[in-house]
Amino acid sequence: MDAIQSGNPGSDAFRVERYPFYLLNRLVSRYNIIIDARLRAIGLDIPSWRVLMILGEKSPRGARDIADAAVINLSTMTRIIQRMTAAGLVEVAKSGADTRVTLVTLAPAGRAKLAEARTAAAPVYDHLVADFSEGDFEQAIALLHRLYDNLDPLVP
Repeated sequence: MDAIQSGNPGSDAFRVERYPFYLLNRLVSRYNIIIDARLRAIGLDIPSWRVLMILGEKSPRGARDIADAAVINLSTMTRIIQRMTAAGLVEVAKSGADTRVTLVTLAPAGRAKLAEARTAAAPVYDHLVADFSEGDFEQAIALLHRLYDNLDPLVP
């Protein structure tokens, strides 16, 4: 059996356990169940955790940029940012260069919550990669980027 064809849903050799998107969804679903419980224990949800991680790398950022990075549509992201603003985790302002752009900045309470969330998430990550060599990890990251990039020409 051709290994690549066993993951092709158009092939007679198809097996769901060989379908990369099934495996990726299964992985993300399991991770989300685990991380959701840890985040909820500190008063945070997964979408807010994504925003905090993104802003932790660069703040301020435009709302659309955050939505793209978090893989969340802009209207949903706008609601998440509104909730986070009300909770004092982020601050919003119109861009001086373009008033159509809403800039989102990590507030001091957001920095503290980000540090708390990183502490909660770190043991899950450590467990996840415990049996990976540096080479295994780099290969996994490279392959995930490659799969993502291969979809680029198909994006409408």
